[in-house]
Amino acid sequence: MSAAWWRRLRAYVTPPPLAAEPWRIALDGCPLAQRLDASRQNELRRLVGVFLARKRFLALAGAELSDATCALIAMQACLPVLRQGPRTLRGWRDILVYPGEFRVKRSHHDDRSGVVTEGDDVLIGEAWEYGPLVLSLADVQLDLAQPWDGYNVVVHEIAHKLDMLDGPPDGVPPLPPSIPRRQWIVAFQRAFDLLSNDVARGRDTLIDPYAAESPDEFFAVVSELHWSQPSVLRRADATVAGLLEAYYGPSSAPA
Repeated sequence: MSAAWWRRLRAYVTPPPLAAEPWRIALDGCPLAQRLDASRQNELRRLVGVFLARKRFLALAGAELSDATCALIAMQACLPVLRQGPRTLRGWRDILVYPGEFRVKRSHHDDRSGVVTEGDDVLIGEAWEYGPLVLSLADVQLDLAQPWDGYNVVVHEIAHKLDMLDGPPDGVPPLPPSIPRRQWIVAFQRAFDLLSNDVARGRDTLIDPYAAESPDEFFAVVSELHWSQPSVLRRADATVAGLLEAYYGPSSAPA
């Protein structure tokens, strides 16, 4: 086997890190990545190279996607897998990007009456269990412009993807051996129940009330807070904040 053939094979199996100039441009545009230490930036650069080589971006409804924009989306998508590695991004390929909010047809089933109604939901992001990641470009750009406001649609949807690695979303992604599954379930269920009770009673909450929709949405919303407003998450629930730090690694947000 020649050395040149072996290099080509390795590049196919493990794509190289993002090249220096595209990496610099993407880093300049992504405050969440700028604050990582050098070691984690190097790992992120490697992951972004893998992501861009193995995923396919599709612009829909007139959205305009440049190479730089794709790199910025990839950079945010790879932040949540810095500790878990590129295998956690397996099982899907496409990123569908709309210019802004998009409509999705839904069937709503009333458990009491048995009546099924059809309607449209207006979304800024969506993750399918065996399908694409869907994003609003306007909201991706807003998150980059306001990185510390507690919201990040790419992180939110990647959290759903991680959650769905072992089946339908339930707020419990596959966990490393260092995090006891029972400890995670007890802590997250308790925090979800407390939030749901506060939302039902009309109380103000530190965590976005949308997290009370379901345990999987709770996991996705607190994942956003971990990367964008960890101090708020710690005030809301220090146990959940600690478990997310063990799962994702330290946040890069300002203290």
